[in-house]
Amino acid sequence: MLSANLVRRLSAAINAEHREIKPAFTGFFLFFCLFCGYFMLRPIRESMGIMAGIENLQWLFTATFVVMLIAVPLFAWLSSRVPRLHFIDWVYGFFCLNLLVFSGLFQLSSDSVWLARVFYVWISVYNLFVVSVAWSLMADVFDGQQAKRLFAFIAAGASVGGLVGPALASLLVGVTGPAGLVLLAAVLLGVALALKTPLMRWREIDGAGRPGAVKPESSHRPVAGNPLSGLTRVTQSPYLLAVAGFVVLLAAVTTLLYFEQARLVAELFPDRESQIRVFGVIDVIVQAGALLSQLFITGRIAKKMGVRMLLAIMPILVCLGFICLALAPTFAVLAALMIVRRIGEYAFIRPGREMLFAPLDAESKYKAKNFIDTVVYRAGDALSGWLKSGLDMLGQGAMLVALTGAVCALVWGGLGWYLGKQADEFSRRTEPERKGPELHSLGASL
Repeated sequence: MLSANLVRRLSAAINAEHREIKPAFTGFFLFFCLFCGYFMLRPIRESMGIMAGIENLQWLFTATFVVMLIAVPLFAWLSSRVPRLHFIDWVYGFFCLNLLVFSGLFQLSSDSVWLARVFYVWISVYNLFVVSVAWSLMADVFDGQQAKRLFAFIAAGASVGGLVGPALASLLVGVTGPAGLVLLAAVLLGVALALKTPLMRWREIDGAGRPGAVKPESSHRPVAGNPLSGLTRVTQSPYLLAVAGFVVLLAAVTTLLYFEQARLVAELFPDRESQIRVFGVIDVIVQAGALLSQLFITGRIAKKMGVRMLLAIMPILVCLGFICLALAPTFAVLAALMIVRRIGEYAFIRPGREMLFAPLDAESKYKAKNFIDTVVYRAGDALSGWLKSGLDMLGQGAMLVALTGAVCALVWGGLGWYLGKQADEFSRRTEPERKGPELHSLGASL
């Protein structure tokens, strides 16, 4: 048993109440397992993208978007028929089996170009689905006030996993090869699945489904709606449309930088193992910076300056970074900008984005959120990939790409400020009563 003094210290350190310490750490370790596994796979994905041909990346992005269009209605159909208590079991179980299949395929033929292309598309789908479902789970377990206090700490679990994962990939790739890393990722996904059970149990006692909560939704029932209700929810809500626009601009900025990174790494590091190590080193730096920010900066910014600052500060820094890249288009400047952008996304953008969903109803948390996190995000990826190809055809080099990215980042920051302001104002209106009936209609009213 923990001493009362240690409990008080832990509560103060992670901004949690006494009864929230155990679920907060459970959420932390769930995200650790997810991101440790994914970030072992990420360097493999990047090398597979290069192996499939830099000139084909826009086609891979488009293929990912098409797969999303097929997968999301199936995802929504499943969520309408499986109780939320067991929904994540089906999703993560399916992806565990996929990982086992890819591990076997890599063991048989690791140099196949078509296997590289299929794995690249699949891991891009896998990443968004497993992370989106995990955050849907967190938004379902914790109410709005709990989310504002705890999501930064829970997101730190992702950063720790993202720090350990690429380090393991760099150390083990020479011993186990890609097949062994994929197998280990499957084991970690299974552990993450097991951690879901105590979280859902706590939800019914002290979380969003606790006795006395306003309009608690039973986790023993499927999510309401039909396979297309995620789309209809988004199109009918100005608030959710703004979130979708924010995600599209995030994807645009990310994709423009990603294509430049892939091109320069392919030129400077020709063999696969060196590429995996380079991507692994970048990931280690990113996750270390994100972890420090989440532990010491994110919560303080959210508390003192609000969600709007979480969603606006990084786009402005990225805008300035793009201007620097236009003036000095080198790998060092690009790598620095990539690192700053990704630290900002994990430490500020992601926790802030998830805070926007915590007060909404289950249909918005699972279906509308998943539609935005997957279809909308990958649509932004695909459109940005073709935009990058069009800019390259103009023959102006990295400068035109950087200036385009600067404009996108500026608009992105303005939209983030607007969304954060809406969330901050709503939080101030409802804080005295902690939770009111209007929470469940926020997605339709804003």
